[in-house]
Amino acid sequence: MNMMKRILLISLVVFQSLAVSATEGMWLPLLIKSLKEKEMQSMGMKLTAEDLYSINKSSLKDAIVHFGGGCTAEVVSYEGLIFTNHHCGYSQIQQHSSVANDYLKDGFWAMNKSEELKNPGLTATFIVRIEEVTTQVMDGVNLDMDVQTQSKRIYSNMEKVKKNAIAGTHYDADVKSFFYGNEYYLFVTETFKDVRLVGAPPSCIGKFGGDTDNWMWPRHTGDFSVFRIYAGKDNKPAEVADDNVPYRPRHAFPISLQPVNEGDFTMVYGFPGRTYQYLSSAQAGYVVDVANPMKIKMREASLSVIDAAMKSSDDLRIKYAAKQSRISNAYKKWIGQNIGLKENNVNQVKLDFEKEFRARANAAGKYTDILDKVIQQQAILQKIEFPVEAFYEYYYYGPEIVRFAAGFKKLMEEAAQLSADGKLEDELSRKLKGAESYFKNYDVATDKLVFQRLTEMYLQFVKDPNYGLNLSETGLPKKVVQSDVNTLTEYIYDNSVFADAQKLKAAFKDYNTKKGAKLAKDPAYLLGKYLIEKFEMFLRPDYAMEYVTMENLMSEFMKAQMELFPEKEFWSDANSTLRVTFGKAEGSAPRDGMKYTWYTTIDGIMQKYNLGEEDFELNQKFVEAYKRRDWGPYAQDGELRICFTGSNHTTGGNSGSPALNAHGHLIGINFDRSWESTMSDVMFDPNRCRNIMVDTRYVLWVIDKYAGAGYLLKEMNLVTDETMHQNRMKNLKEQEERYNEMLKEVPNEANYYFHRALIRQYLGLHDEALQDLESDRK
Repeated sequence: MNMMKRILLISLVVFQSLAVSATEGMWLPLLIKSLKEKEMQSMGMKLTAEDLYSINKSSLKDAIVHFGGGCTAEVVSYEGLIFTNHHCGYSQIQQHSSVANDYLKDGFWAMNKSEELKNPGLTATFIVRIEEVTTQVMDGVNLDMDVQTQSKRIYSNMEKVKKNAIAGTHYDADVKSFFYGNEYYLFVTETFKDVRLVGAPPSCIGKFGGDTDNWMWPRHTGDFSVFRIYAGKDNKPAEVADDNVPYRPRHAFPISLQPVNEGDFTMVYGFPGRTYQYLSSAQAGYVVDVANPMKIKMREASLSVIDAAMKSSDDLRIKYAAKQSRISNAYKKWIGQNIGLKENNVNQVKLDFEKEFRARANAAGKYTDILDKVIQQQAILQKIEFPVEAFYEYYYYGPEIVRFAAGFKKLMEEAAQLSADGKLEDELSRKLKGAESYFKNYDVATDKLVFQRLTEMYLQFVKDPNYGLNLSETGLPKKVVQSDVNTLTEYIYDNSVFADAQKLKAAFKDYNTKKGAKLAKDPAYLLGKYLIEKFEMFLRPDYAMEYVTMENLMSEFMKAQMELFPEKEFWSDANSTLRVTFGKAEGSAPRDGMKYTWYTTIDGIMQKYNLGEEDFELNQKFVEAYKRRDWGPYAQDGELRICFTGSNHTTGGNSGSPALNAHGHLIGINFDRSWESTMSDVMFDPNRCRNIMVDTRYVLWVIDKYAGAGYLLKEMNLVTDETMHQNRMKNLKEQEERYNEMLKEVPNEANYYFHRALIRQYLGLHDEALQDLESDRK
């Protein structure tokens, strides 16, 4: 066998081995062609990289939505209908809910477009194109510059690139750093501002399992909601308006009614938030041993108060539903993350890698001191990073009165200038309108208890007077400052107008600079103003300086890793940009004696319901629908499947992402990971890391059979056996035509089988190619 034939045979064996391996990584769709197309096809994908991402024709990317800036959604009809998670649309559902119209508890379904609910402020963003711009961003940047000068030059170049990219268009643009600044990519986007709520299942479906099942498997949660994107009559983004029309997308996902089987190819396409795969042992140790434990304790304290309040009345349950969900999600994730990282001995894994890194660096005679610099900088950075993280937990996830009061700073301190500019009334009206929304979801007794518990913890965790809560600097009365937290709590909530809607309204009636001077002494305002000013004056600049230094070191460390480990496949950490991740439908065995099957059924819902626990409650309508056992065309093997797991590498931000089969048809909506998988943000383990998806056939069953909103399905392209057959025949015909054309190029009879093997390999027919090689050998 000559050398060329030997190479072909080896490549085919490699293709076969890749088909059975779990996959790590979140890949830019722009790079799929050069990096991952053949591997994905070897695992079963029937598409090309051009089908996934194209700027010249419609492609899968044109049906992917960055939903509200934090989740993902997918377009499922050519009338702008989109699916996302229930928890992604939760705040919108909550905002439209009241005791009289409890959409959280009972669900909501618009039975025609006129009943769809507007959501000012909610956005849906599409990717127009992605482009590497590393050369442009690094123009004029050199190693002789200090860190600050480099950063300013890079920022200036990024702004220039963005401005040039969207000149004369209605698009937006952003430039993102990859591999810690070793590469830069431009993202041109189109953002729609009129996104309306179409449907949401009741919480007994959309949040079935509650906190008990969150981050857990087996899972039975119908975590989905339905929205619609509206546009102006020109199909371009428009402000929320009655005369807007449903958006006409470039692509909408067909929804598969075909069986999903274990081992099937799966792909998740969305906007993953943040991962940290390339941390040093010192950085990973800080996450596991220092940062996570602090944040877990602070959120645990808040949740103990909020959970009790929500159980006490329907009014408080509705008011705090979205807040509780926002706080508890990361709380439980961090617990699972720490368990996984410790069980997989992340510290030793990092140390083993660093030992090899040092050996290779010494052998190469370069990068010999970069790892030591990273570790030394981490010791410096975390002295300020820890207070910053504690501040965020207290200010943004703790007592609401502090942040709410601080939000009036402009109105109170710039009243004279606002008045002179004729803008005082507008600013006052804006703040008071915001206050109405704030108090709609506020309970003073609950917030007061949260304040007491988290203030005690904040004082305990951050003792450095330069970075922590130094009460003597707040301007509060000396007798209050020198007393305990209980006294401080009572004083603030008894004397602040920001704790009561009516007091606030009266205080700002006929507002002027004189009133502003008096209100500036409000205790909640004094505390909030002090905290945010301290953050801006001390925490933020000190942290930014050390963080930029670390980022520059990590840039060199990353560059060194890619150079010294050429055999290793590198992918850039997630950074809320569009990514593709792929794997297969499969279960896992994350611990000794524990084996997870890969899907769940509706029977499991009833088994949990029969336990009688609060998180597993069902309404009578669902129970009756179950008893009828009318699964329609949505069943597989006589079962209605609810959720399934796959070996797709996902993280926060992938919530709501489409789970696609080999043909690019929607088979699920990604919404979670198993508890054992949350470690994947720092370290991916192919044997235990699994993402969780709600089966779209269950979604359709809920819409059709449970909610009676089957009219929505008429907009969708549901792939049945017949349509799948038609597509298959069309693909086979096209493949046959390509095959026959390529056979014309076969040079002579002697090499017929060898050249046919090359053609078949190109077409992805690897088994047939091996047969041809055997024929050629004979």
